Amino acid sequence: MTKFRKLNRPTGHRMSMLRTMVSQLVKHERIETTVAKAKEVRRLADNMGTLCAARRAGAFVRGDDVIHKLFTELAYRYKDRAGGYTRMLRTRIRVGDAAPMAYIEFIDRENELRQAKPPTPPPPQRPTVDPWTRSRLTRQYAPPKEEKISDSGS
Repeated sequence: MTKFRKLNRPTGHRMSMLRTMVSQLVKHERIETTVAKAKEVRRLADNMGTLCAARRAGAFVRGDDVIHKLFTELAYRYKDRAGGYTRMLRTRIRVGDAAPMAYIEFIDRENELRQAKPPTPPPPQRPTVDPWTRSRLTRQYAPPKEEKISDSGS
């Protein structure tokens, strides 16, 4: 596994908590947690969606129904998407300890809190310019160098 935030927990507890949170996110498609935990869950949940991660997801996610939903419903929903399957929306400050809270949810689903942005179109292709022409063009647009006049007559 990659390096995670420690979240003030021992490694076993932290990994168990993250496994449970990813499983609940897949099951319910939206959960509310602290911002720090949501950022870690987002990292893991986005990696669960790839088909090459089927074995890792089977070992990481808890529950057969969750694995089935992950590789049938969610895989079909995000088959044309390159990444970014989840979004984090900050909601409130928790009363007990003033921790910032956030919703983490899958995008492009029913009853989502905010609609997904349309994909950005790729930038238009510019014609390639050979290096000699490019260097002449940069000299053409660069301001002329000014010579410093030294006042050594004093």
